[in-house]
This record gives sequence, structure tokens and C-alpha cells, in this order.
Amino acid sequence: MKSAFLPDRGVVKIAGEDARNFLNGLVTTDVDRLKPGLGRFGALLTPQGKIIVDFLITEAPAGHGGGFLIDCPKALAESLATKLKFYKLRAKVTVENLSDELGVLAAWDGQPAAQPDLAFADPRNDALGFRILIPEVLKKKLSDLIGAELVDAADYEAHRIALGVPRGGLDFMYSDAFPHETNMDRLAGVDFDKGCYVGQEVVSRMQHRGTARTRSVKVLLDGASPEAGATILAGDKPVGTIGSTSGGKGIALVRIDRVADALDAGQPLTAGGLALKLAEPDVVRIPAKQPIA
Repeated sequence: MKSAFLPDRGVVKIAGEDARNFLNGLVTTDVDRLKPGLGRFGALLTPQGKIIVDFLITEAPAGHGGGFLIDCPKALAESLATKLKFYKLRAKVTVENLSDELGVLAAWDGQPAAQPDLAFADPRNDALGFRILIPEVLKKKLSDLIGAELVDAADYEAHRIALGVPRGGLDFMYSDAFPHETNMDRLAGVDFDKGCYVGQEVVSRMQHRGTARTRSVKVLLDGASPEAGATILAGDKPVGTIGSTSGGKGIALVRIDRVADALDAGQPLTAGGLALKLAEPDVVRIPAKQPIA
């Protein structure tokens, strides 16, 4: 088993008697289903349905003061806390940015030998393993406790990229992407049966109409990797943007209809003059609607 402390991740805490209902009315995931030891994937959206910040969230046990802990990009932790306070109004909640005290240890490729406090399985993909919220100074001690070899964060990034799980700021831009475009609907990040939350109408409409034309996809690289942000071309027509890459694999944000047309026409895909191909070509095929009997 491997573990890595992720220096780009921070932690925001929301507590108070109204915390659960407060969060449930704001974010894409069903906070009612949370409990200590369980994590969920979700996001806070703009009213237009675009991702302000995506995150993992767990409930803290009573021994850690209760409340909810959000594992989010460290660079966005303070702005997330500020945004949540803006929505607070009369709700009996407190919001704290704990990123100077708590960070995130990821562990994968095995089962932990012990179950530390503030640990939960990553709900996006079983192969992503576990998250443990700890101070950075404890990363070696916790890794030894769970029987994991402590490695560099780059090793975790390579693992994430190989699994095709997008990362905000690299594989898509915050405030510029809808949840469907970053595969949140496929990564258990949107609960379509819960009550209202900010941006819900747009997300529900995309789900029911099947109008998502842009998607994050896994790509295979032939040799060197294009720079992140490079335009993907089918012939001379832009069809997407390359995101993070590692070890001959990458994640791209593409117009699936345009890429499907290119595949049908036998056109090669390139980015920065370098060849690439889809790891799973069928993901750009939109299933035909079945006729109503």
C-alpha cells in the first residue's frame, strides 16, 4: 500500500446545529447520508450551474467536535469558507478554514491495517483508495500505522490520471465547467434525487435532456506529453483541451460530438503537434434515444 500527503489540499469545517441542513441546501451531494467514516463527493455551484469548487466531505465524530469536514483545493479553502459564510444568513452554523492545521493523506493500492479517525474511502472510484485528514507532521506516523509506504504526491497524481479522475484547475477551470463536463455525474458527485441546492435546475436539465456535449476523457499519449492547456485538434479543427498528464496517459476536456465525428472520418487527434488517442473511444458516443412504444 502507498500513501502520499497532498500539499495542494486544505480542510474547511462547518459545524453547528443547522450545519447538515445548511449544507444540504447548497451542495450537489446528499449531506443527509453522511456519517463519521463515510465520505461523499460534491461541489458548490454558481446559480448558473457551474462548479465554484468541488470537494470530498465527511462527518467528524463527536470526539473531534462533530460537524462536517470538507477536503478541498487549499488555494480555494479561504474563498470557500467566505462563500459559505455569505450563505449563512440566520443559520446556526460556524465556518472555519482549518488548512493550517489539517491536511490530506491519500492511501491506495491496498487496505489500511488500521482505521484512523477522520478517514474515509474515496467515493469517486474504489481504486483511489482512502483519504485521512491529519496534520502534515503526522504523515509518516499515520502511514506506518496503516501499513503504507509514504511516497511523493506526484505518485498519487500519476495514479489519479491513470484512473481518469479530473482535477479542478488542471483538467477543467473552476467557474467555467458544469458538473456533467467533469464527470461528476459518473463519479457519484451529484445526487439527483435530493432536494434543491444552488444550480440544481441547470444540472437536472442537463441530466434529463442528455445535453452534455463536453466531457472529461482519458487519453493515451504517443511519446512526449503536450503542455496542459494545449488545444486538441482533429485535423485543423479544435475539439478540446489537454489537461494533466503522466506516464503516457492524460485527461482531456473534449467536445464529444466533434471527436466522434473525427473518429468516424479517420482523422488523427493532436495537441501541440503531438499525437494522442482516446483510451476508451466509445465514451464519446451518445446513445441513440429509444423510440417510445
